[in-house]
Amino acid sequence: MSLTLNRRHVMSLAGAAATGLAFSGNVAFAQSRSADGSVDAAKVAEPGKLKEMVYGKEDAPVTVVEYASLTCPHCADFTLNTFPKIKEKYIDTGKVRLIFREFPFDPRATAAFMLARCAPEDRYFPMVNVFFQQLQQWAMAQDGEAALLQIAKLAGFTQESFQACLTNQELLDDINGVRERGSSYGVNATPTFFINGQKYAGSLSVDDMSAIIDKLL
Repeated sequence: MSLTLNRRHVMSLAGAAATGLAFSGNVAFAQSRSADGSVDAAKVAEPGKLKEMVYGKEDAPVTVVEYASLTCPHCADFTLNTFPKIKEKYIDTGKVRLIFREFPFDPRATAAFMLARCAPEDRYFPMVNVFFQQLQQWAMAQDGEAALLQIAKLAGFTQESFQACLTNQELLDDINGVRERGSSYGVNATPTFFINGQKYAGSLSVDDMSAIIDKLL
């Protein structure tokens, strides 16, 4: 299914089952820990139209750009299990800045990203974490709209604001734009990381990422 959608179709995003769930994770797993070319580090870190969601200091010597899908099991594993250790070791100490970008592999992931973007900015990452924590419950639910609404209500959404978010054509276009930009850099699996411009497709462990970052410090 094309991700170039208009708002007449957006509510179906929430209802459509995340058929890409296994696909997005398995592709990433197959390419785990592979260094796969590079792009200009400044270019890939350059802000796009949609506000960047960032951890860390702007002047950190290492910049990590992560492309993820909210229905990707390996993205969930990285965010919930690996990232906290990387954050403590490198981000909180001023060594790494991480830019998190949307790369939805299926319609339901697109809907979830839209909801995270519609929340107050300080709730974006908490919502992303909840979506990853409850991945199986909402991504594979028969009634995706109801499952997403339940999570959204925890973040303060009403039925009206939920529907308004998922019919926001400009936001949908902006998220599609983030995804298209990632594709232009060769992203075709999630998670994909660019660490000072070097591309790594697939899940990285704490040791994997530490080895890469340490060489750049």
